[in-house]
Amino acid sequence: MRRLDTRFVGSWALALLVTVAAAYYQRKTGPTYPVSQTVTLGGEEITVLLERAHPGAGDQPVTVSTDDTTVSGELFWRRYPTNEEFTAASMEYEDGRLIAYMPHQPPAGKLEYRLRLRRGSETVAVPARGTVVTRFRGAVPAYFLIPHILFMFFAMTYSNRAGIEAVFREGRLRYYTQVTVLLLCVGGMILGPIVQKYAFGAFWTGVPFGHDLTDNKTLVAFVGWLIALVRVRKNPQSRSWVLGAALLTLVVFLIPHSLLGSELKYE
Repeated sequence: MRRLDTRFVGSWALALLVTVAAAYYQRKTGPTYPVSQTVTLGGEEITVLLERAHPGAGDQPVTVSTDDTTVSGELFWRRYPTNEEFTAASMEYEDGRLIAYMPHQPPAGKLEYRLRLRRGSETVAVPARGTVVTRFRGAVPAYFLIPHILFMFFAMTYSNRAGIEAVFREGRLRYYTQVTVLLLCVGGMILGPIVQKYAFGAFWTGVPFGHDLTDNKTLVAFVGWLIALVRVRKNPQSRSWVLGAALLTLVVFLIPHSLLGSELKYE
C-alpha cells in the first residue's frame, strides 16, 4: 500500500510538473510576452520593458523607468501590418519615468513601435533593430477568464496524468480519460469561444473560419481525446490511444500562445 501511495503521488507530481513547465514555456515564447532590453546611455544602464499586448479600453502607455531627468525619448508607431509613415510622439518625464501613449485600436488591431532615447548628444534605439508589435483586445470579465484558465490548466494536468496512467497501468485509464475530455470541453470548447468573443469580437477564428492556432490546437486536442475516449469505452486496455492523445495534447499546447492569433486587417 505504501509503495502504491508513493507511485500515486509521484505520478501526480510528474503530471503537474510537466503542465507547469509547458505553460511557462508557452507563455514565455508567445508573441504577446513583453520584450525586455537593457541599453547603456550616458554610462547608465536602463532596462526597457516593451509590452506586446493591451487589454481593455484606453490608449496604450509606453514607459521607460529612469531616475535621470536628462534622458529624453521619442516614440514612433504605426498600424500593423501597413506601409504607413511612422507617427512620432515625445515622451514626457513624470514620477521617475518617461511616458508616451499609442492610440487605442479595435479588438485584434495591432501597432508596431520603437523608441529613441537620448542623453545629450548620445542616442540609442529600442529595440536595437526593427520594431515591436503590440495587439489590442477587449476586456474579458474575470468570471469567464479565470474559469477558462483553470479548466485548461487542469485539462492539461489530467491529460498528462492519463498519459502516465497509460504507461504504468495503474487501473484508472477510463476515469482520467473522461475527466480530461470534460475539462477540455468546458474550458476549451465552451469558455474558450466566450473569452475569444470578448477579446476579439468573434467566438471562433480557427478552421474553417480562420487560422488562429489557439483555437485550432484546442480543437485538435479535443478531437484527439474524443477518439481516445471512444476507444477506451470499447476496450478499457486501449493504452496506446490514451498515450497518443496525451502526447498530441502536450505537443500542440507547447505551441506559443496567441501565435497566428486574431489580426485586424486595416485595409
